[in-house]
Amino acid sequence: MSLGSWAERTTPDGAPTAVVPSMDASTMKLRAGSPSSPAVHAVDLAKRYRHTVALRGLSMTVRRGEVFGFLGPNGAGKTTTVKLLLGLARPTSGEALVLGSPAGDIETRRRIGYLPELFRFQHWLTAREVLGLHAKLLRLKRRERCADEALATVGLARRGDDKVASFSKGMQQRLGLAVALLGEPELVVLDEPTSALDPVGRHEVREIVRGLKQRGSTVFLNTHLLEEAEQICDRVTVIDQGRAVATGTLEELLGRRSVRLRVSGLPNGWWHCYARFGTWALEGEWLRLEGAATEVVPDLVAAVVAAGGRVEAVIPEHQTLEDRFLELLEAR
Repeated sequence: MSLGSWAERTTPDGAPTAVVPSMDASTMKLRAGSPSSPAVHAVDLAKRYRHTVALRGLSMTVRRGEVFGFLGPNGAGKTTTVKLLLGLARPTSGEALVLGSPAGDIETRRRIGYLPELFRFQHWLTAREVLGLHAKLLRLKRRERCADEALATVGLARRGDDKVASFSKGMQQRLGLAVALLGEPELVVLDEPTSALDPVGRHEVREIVRGLKQRGSTVFLNTHLLEEAEQICDRVTVIDQGRAVATGTLEELLGRRSVRLRVSGLPNGWWHCYARFGTWALEGEWLRLEGAATEVVPDLVAAVVAAGGRVEAVIPEHQTLEDRFLELLEAR
């Protein structure tokens, strides 16, 4: 199968997993640098550290211009995956393309912004000096302007001349994010970007991520904060024991939907006449309709009203990402 051939895989319970093509060395060479190639494309990545297996054949594809969430429990292989994609480690087996080039390609690295989970900057430098140093390493032109723009983006415009030693942990996290945004990278890899931030800071980072998407950048978000992924990610991959166990949009992963209703004016058991809409369950004063698609709710309400009933409340619900996440891990 060539890079242009695609196949969808599913987990044993039918959940969608990574949609990935296979590739060989010749195809990688042809695709290198192609703007139409995926931002990240990995096939059967495996990594072993002596007697420890960190990855067991991970396959996934990240599309250009999307915010992609990478979720999994501690020890699942998330950090190892990031290292392989950035060329900080080499796979034991398998292959990966990043921005159309083999993972670790030197020139491609200049088009990638990276915020590691653990980092340290020289405490005797000012924030602007830190950014200037990294801008020089990236060979950016107009380095001072790039530094000022990055500081403004992360809310540190007034602290640019302050030394890192005076920064709180949250401010250092913002500075790390500013470094990752230098040069308007095509791919931004963020490893737990809000781990040291308060709720206001987390909101600001989410807005920054949305801004990156609007300008066409791809964001690879490695996080354990499921509510964060739920708010900003277009698609997510759940990884466990070194393998992708599910990949898809939140709508695809959270497919279990229900509607809660409170209806008056109809005789008991009236809902048995509307089995075509889904499976009904009585919960006190409420009725729960399982398996109802969102688009049929107006038809259901219209049918109840036509029968002389009064619809007092309609609450669409779906499985939370946390519930689905735990369900996928338990299935392993």
